[in-house]
Amino acid sequence: MCITRFSGNYAFLSNFWHCKIIFEGIEFPSVEHAFQAAKTSHPNEREMLRLAATPVKAKRIGRKVTLRHDWEKVKIEIMHGFLVQKFTQDETLREMLLATDDLEIIEGNNWGLEGDNLPIKVAA
Repeated sequence: MCITRFSGNYAFLSNFWHCKIIFEGIEFPSVEHAFQAAKTSHPNEREMLRLAATPVKAKRIGRKVTLRHDWEKVKIEIMHGFLVQKFTQDETLREMLLATDDLEIIEGNNWGLEGDNLPIKVAA
């Protein structure tokens, strides 16, 4: 059995879930906000992303930022780091993740990797 939708009881798995993420000393309100901000090196763009009212808005803004030169090389490592933060700094989220036990968690994004699935359980 596997988890393929991050909604209902599994909404906490979504990158849109509200949680504190620190990126380069700045606090972001979700993994999505921080991830979109990590795409650019421009402080003004990062601040716009940090202040985006919702993760959906941050994602939209993130599609228009100036991409940093190494983005394709670093994006997986950056996302992994944000997921580790999300699930290690909050005991409740960690317990919820661990409660998924041996269920396979399949994220719906295409990361351009074989399997297209980031192993978030490593964060627990």
